[in-house]
Amino acid sequence: MKLLTHIGLTVFIIAFGNALAAQERTVLERWEADHTEIFDASDVSLDELHWIARPLIVFADSPNDPRFQQQMDLLSSGRDDLAERDVIIITDTDPAALTSVRTTLRPRGYSMALLGKDGRVALRKPTPWSVRELSRSIDKMPLRQQEVEDRRLLAQ
Repeated sequence: MKLLTHIGLTVFIIAFGNALAAQERTVLERWEADHTEIFDASDVSLDELHWIARPLIVFADSPNDPRFQQQMDLLSSGRDDLAERDVIIITDTDPAALTSVRTTLRPRGYSMALLGKDGRVALRKPTPWSVRELSRSIDKMPLRQQEVEDRRLLAQ
């Protein structure tokens, strides 16, 4: 019985330690470890992502908004395609929280905004978009075209 208690306590301590370690990592560190993770806007500083990632922010007044849910469903089916394009997905469904992301972009109701790596708003949409549509918009960006060309040259 003591052995089982000791094992249970050990497992708890390891799990608790891992949870604390995950909380201590920055958003950027967590995103670099898993490009498909979705982040809450209250945890994100857009300045931290400058020149590293393309923030895709999905806003709504509630997580129950059907357009928000549709957009998240569309994004979940193509997270790998977005990860390949250095897209970090950020959600903000609490207007009362007044996150720095929300105050910077000032959405009304449901909207989606895609920022370039330079921090500029590249796209704003009042309706959900598919990953294919998003990917095509990203692939037209000059910096993305340069990234593709650089990878092609490195592969030779």
